[in-house]
Amino acid sequence: MFDLVMIIKTVGYAGLFGIIFAESGLFFGFFLPGDSLLFTAGLLASQGWLNIWLLITGTFIAAVVGDSVGYAFGYRIGPRIFNRPKSFLFHPEQLERAKHFFDEHGGKTIIIARFIPIIRTFAPILAGVGKMKYSYFLSYNIIGGILWAIGVTLVGYFLGSIVPGIDRYLWPIIILIILTSLLPTFIHVVKDKDYRLRLWGFIKKYLGFK
Repeated sequence: MFDLVMIIKTVGYAGLFGIIFAESGLFFGFFLPGDSLLFTAGLLASQGWLNIWLLITGTFIAAVVGDSVGYAFGYRIGPRIFNRPKSFLFHPEQLERAKHFFDEHGGKTIIIARFIPIIRTFAPILAGVGKMKYSYFLSYNIIGGILWAIGVTLVGYFLGSIVPGIDRYLWPIIILIILTSLLPTFIHVVKDKDYRLRLWGFIKKYLGFK
């Protein structure tokens, strides 16, 4: 597992903000541990390692700007990606589905996606692909940034301030955060038959199952 405390102490504010920015809207950032990094950074701030005001300001800006970059990428480049030959992640049906979905549920999706690993990376890109109005996207992007970047960080900060020795239970807490954030995705996969079939087809194709 990642040593999150060591990572944050090594990369400092700039590195932490860069990670939050990348996970919020760049394709390659989907594997980064944003939730647990924010919580751990808040915990370190409660122990005097970081300044909480600089921390929540920087993570909020990084999250909002990252999502905006992801949106711009999806808006400008996304349709060309989804016109490629069909694959598990990118195919023409997904482009139309993205447009319809963000027309109907766009705002709340941008907020909820903040708390779901992987989904939070691709949600702003799909919002751009779906041509969601940017002013509408930005308003929900800001709300999501406040609730996620500031909210999760402050939870770590306040728990670190009021619970003695909470750093001894850091990994169980982080594992709980990860499992909780992955739960909506698991439920979606279980309930959506079309998605399950496509996922199984992808696994069989690339792992050589028959």
